[in-house]
Amino acid sequence: MKPILFELDREFVELNQLLKLVGLCDSGGAGKALVASGTVLVDGHVELRKTAKIRAGQRVAAQGIEIQVIDAAG
Repeated sequence: MKPILFELDREFVELNQLLKLVGLCDSGGAGKALVASGTVLVDGHVELRKTAKIRAGQRVAAQGIEIQVIDAAG
């Protein structure tokens, strides 16, 4: 899987917004549809909650891409 590092500058980001921010989807709505399709994994498990809170240290995988969420503060 091709990794992407996403620096989180707040406590959490909603899953559908994360997918939009890293460029996997054109909008938050498209992100929700992708999550609803059952093809998005969070820490290796299928995640169906469109607005799941993703925090630093978690990994999200979708469409052959892995997103590593890291703390922007260090």
